[in-house]
Amino acid sequence: MPRQDSAVMAGTLTHQGSPNPGYSPNNNAVPVPAITQTDSRDKWSKKMDFLLSVIGFAVDLGNVWRFPYVCYQNGGGAFLIPYILMAIFGGVPLFYMELALGQFHRTGAISIWKHICPIFKGIGYAICIIALYVSFYYNTIIAWALFYFYSSFSNILPWTNCDNVWNTPDCTNYFGIDNVTWTNSSRSPAEEFYTRNVLEIHKSPGLENVGGVRWQLVLCLFLIFTIVYFSLWKGVKTSGKVVWVTATLPYIVLFILLIRGATLPGAWRGVVFYLKPQWGKLLETSVWVDAAAQIFFSLGPGFGVLLALSSYNPFTNNCYRDAIVTSLVNCLTSFVSGFVIFTVLGYMAEMRKVEVEDVARDKGPSLLFITYPEAIANMMGSTFFAIIFFAMMITLGLDSTFGGLEAIITAVLDEYPDHFSNRRELFVLGLVIFCFLGSLSTLTYGGAYVVKLLEEFGVGCSIIAVVFLEVIAVSWFYGIQRFSRDVEAMLGKAPGLFWKVCWVAISPAFLAYIIVSSLLKAPPLTLFDYKYPDWTIIVGYLIGFSSFMWIPIYMVYKLVWTPGSLKQRLAVCLRPERTIPDIHADSLNMVSVP
Repeated sequence: MPRQDSAVMAGTLTHQGSPNPGYSPNNNAVPVPAITQTDSRDKWSKKMDFLLSVIGFAVDLGNVWRFPYVCYQNGGGAFLIPYILMAIFGGVPLFYMELALGQFHRTGAISIWKHICPIFKGIGYAICIIALYVSFYYNTIIAWALFYFYSSFSNILPWTNCDNVWNTPDCTNYFGIDNVTWTNSSRSPAEEFYTRNVLEIHKSPGLENVGGVRWQLVLCLFLIFTIVYFSLWKGVKTSGKVVWVTATLPYIVLFILLIRGATLPGAWRGVVFYLKPQWGKLLETSVWVDAAAQIFFSLGPGFGVLLALSSYNPFTNNCYRDAIVTSLVNCLTSFVSGFVIFTVLGYMAEMRKVEVEDVARDKGPSLLFITYPEAIANMMGSTFFAIIFFAMMITLGLDSTFGGLEAIITAVLDEYPDHFSNRRELFVLGLVIFCFLGSLSTLTYGGAYVVKLLEEFGVGCSIIAVVFLEVIAVSWFYGIQRFSRDVEAMLGKAPGLFWKVCWVAISPAFLAYIIVSSLLKAPPLTLFDYKYPDWTIIVGYLIGFSSFMWIPIYMVYKLVWTPGSLKQRLAVCLRPERTIPDIHADSLNMVSVP
């Protein structure tokens, strides 16, 4: 049994606000266990430390680039209808479930399964492997932002003109210049700075030969991981303080950029393009798939982060309110980010004398590293806006990295307390070094190709499949009534019918819908002018399977090594272990709750 969770057996149960502890329906004092906080596990210093950590994890770079792009591609303002519906019936219930599970069982993504359904323990190992894959490429994107941040300390931003050593004859600068012809081969100074100076991707023909390592990016990544280590090495006591900067700074910067964007010529064109409803799009299945995928990856259930962060909460913390508040903040941030991006795209369309959709073709990192920097370079006070924009990107990325690695740390330390409980600093150091070494392939000349491959296949369908099994295990095997009693033990009130129906039926259907749609309509994988060959797609699927495979492997292992007949083995493998919080939940049947 892992180290004691949040409770000890001590006296009689006292409910908050009850004047008569131990009161039962028969007016007899019933001795039942009380839940009291112990010092055996770290705790958040303040409630805001936890909320900012959850918000910081959920609000990441994808909120800034992916939501605006997906929104205008799928009907503008009309897209908000499927997005809100998918959030209400899919995203938020999953978010709430994970917060409640982590807070009740007070343990990480691996060891929690012995208290839910032991045969599904492989889910915990799969989550940790997926988190490693994310750390291999996500921190490289932050390193690119750090490279830009350093390059921004200049009177003239280096991606302003075509007079640099990395520029080619195709470089075309149209800002402030009349009669410029823009052709299909034309490249903006910002695009050439990104592809030929930051990435130097022209030196790699593709994944068959990614070339050497860019030492400048290695240095940037080393600085990123150094920040990550000293933010996580002491646990939530330190990371809870760092997020006061990393989770709040992006909102200050977004507000400044929103005001600046609104004052640019042509900004209104971008806003109209962003929100103009195309009601016919609602009849397309792909729009609903994109809405489901967007809310899922935006809120981030299934990565083990919510389990880990909530496990450091007090037992009676109101996780229901936390789920609603943080989900609303996340969705509103995505919506507001659209105005920040599209006011600038409208400005660029005005300057290029083209339609907004011709400017808004870039998506993903290209929107953040080419399109937006290009607009910034031609604003008054460009250096200031470039510095704060890339500072925002770095802090947005760091928060998510903190969450992802904390999920691994909490899971491993809780599963193997005898080996690591007193060696957290050394374990975190080893983990950070491993992630740094695993990221080296993304720092090569062809590193952007590796980033794209890991992003598509290392996470993608595998994490959705993991969450699908997680919600099935909790709702169907652990039992929705038992889970509801757990929530009642913490909050004093059981979840309503809406939440139960979502957890049992709607959320699993929501996830299955995304999985099937993604597999049936997988678009060809491309980056810039490079089309990924078939062998790289096979490698991608193997990467995805390498995390998911631990679920069936552990199921077989658990059944084989459990003694008894097949029926007895299944009974042991499906039956959760009793814990002190379980006893507390059962005691609600004996004690009236005012």
